[in-house]
Amino acid sequence: MTEASAAHAWRAPRHLWVIGGLALLWNAMGAMDFVMTQTRNASYLSGFTPAQLAFFYSLPAWVIATWALGVWGGVLGSLLLLFRRRVAVWAFFASLAGMVATTIRNYVLSNGMDVIGDAFSLAFTAVIFLVALGLLLYARAMRARGALR
Repeated sequence: MTEASAAHAWRAPRHLWVIGGLALLWNAMGAMDFVMTQTRNASYLSGFTPAQLAFFYSLPAWVIATWALGVWGGVLGSLLLLFRRRVAVWAFFASLAGMVATTIRNYVLSNGMDVIGDAFSLAFTAVIFLVALGLLLYARAMRARGALR
């Protein structure tokens, strides 16, 4: 392998930086939502109904843990993607698993569909799922191409 080809092998494609940066911004919004909800920030939560607030405040510890896994796994995966680390795949997998577990509990195993099951919330949940799945698949592809170390 020549010096030029060795340097090219370690160069990440430009789209990795774009996807990684956008992923970090996207997941930072989720992290802000998690922190604001967990700290019960009155200004942030002012748009929710009393029933929705009661629902969020009564989440069992295991649901908060899966929510945290989804949120912080996404933030970590984004950072690891930007640092070009192979373990980003596992962070994105953990994020997706946490999101799926939280969603199943909130919409299937509880009354969340009645409380927060409006069309916008369901559509946004679908978008979150698709982005999480897309980031996992993207990180896997980058690992397979050798862009992640």
